[in-house]
Amino acid sequence: MKEINKFLNIFFLVFIVFVVPAKGKILSIGNNNAKVTVKVFSSLTCPHCATFHNAIFNNLKKDYIDKGLVKFEHHAFPLDLAALNAEVVIRCQLNNEKKFRLLDEIYNKQKLWAIGSDINKINELIKKIGLEFDLSNEEMDICLKNDAVQDEILEQRIEAQKKYKIESTPTIIINEKKYTSKIDYKSFKKIIDKNL
Repeated sequence: MKEINKFLNIFFLVFIVFVVPAKGKILSIGNNNAKVTVKVFSSLTCPHCATFHNAIFNNLKKDYIDKGLVKFEHHAFPLDLAALNAEVVIRCQLNNEKKFRLLDEIYNKQKLWAIGSDINKINELIKKIGLEFDLSNEEMDICLKNDAVQDEILEQRIEAQKKYKIESTPTIIINEKKYTSKIDYKSFKKIIDKNL
């Protein structure tokens, strides 16, 4: 996995020099005209990102997103090839609601798939989760070979790095201000309420 990380870091540096700004879609849910927009920059192999998602997202969805008060954006910020491939599968042939349900499951089962250094084995474990969402192995294989989707994700990561100076994941932005309080729903809710 260290070799893969080293390769990705070099790859990202090359991208910074040669890539045009990303114009691809961000995975989002909620009212586009909501008063509050929450942006979460995360790597799907990051345990802290899983903690944030599991501790906050579902409550936020029920209390604010579903009521049209908050727009939520999941921004891919992959720190390794496994996280990049998981992001690619999430974007594979699913409607928006299923993408977020798959994102939930990817985080819930992070300890089961985001392990080891064999990327082929990791891909098989990711695809096993994808099968639960009516994706076929063939569809996911095609998606994983789609350079355009990978490029879009990596471009978005580079643009986020430049704009928000991201130093760690998850980085949470609420109405363009970094959230720095505890990762618990009570603390998070206070900030949301202040912005409404």
